[in-house]
Amino acid sequence: MHSDEKDLRAMNILQLLRQQQRGLVLAESCTAGLISATLARIPGMSEYLCGGFVVYQTVSKQVWLGVPAGLIEQHDVVSGEVAVAMASGALLQTPHADIALGITGHLGPGAPPALDGTAWLAIVDRAGKSLVVELLLTGEAAADETELRRQRQQQAAVLALQHLQDFLASAED
Repeated sequence: MHSDEKDLRAMNILQLLRQQQRGLVLAESCTAGLISATLARIPGMSEYLCGGFVVYQTVSKQVWLGVPAGLIEQHDVVSGEVAVAMASGALLQTPHADIALGITGHLGPGAPPALDGTAWLAIVDRAGKSLVVELLLTGEAAADETELRRQRQQQAAVLALQHLQDFLASAED
């Protein structure tokens, strides 16, 4: 997806947040703030983007967002359960937000082989509606591991924006 398309999706998200008068908070691990940065490029987003947590390390997820160590031990740090806990923790820490997105993943290299390129996305709102999605990140043939990682990070951000837009649009129905 080109930058113009990401910006278009972000503009659609702004329009939906504005129509619904909802504030958004993000808890990003594998995307390291890329989703927040994409949204923040759109003029007017500051009214609805409450902020974000970049919780790249496991201990940050635990301390900043209250993700229980036992949950991580039971399900792995890259799991739907942890993504939900991240989003829920961000919502708890941000009382002026109405909806939260959490994302965690293994972009490689060095990921466990069965989880290499896997991410989990969760979106929760204060009304109890939620979405949990496993993302399988491929990336194209890359010259090196850094490029593959960059591609997977971009792909995770794009998919997160798509799911966020769909989640918000479904609230309109």
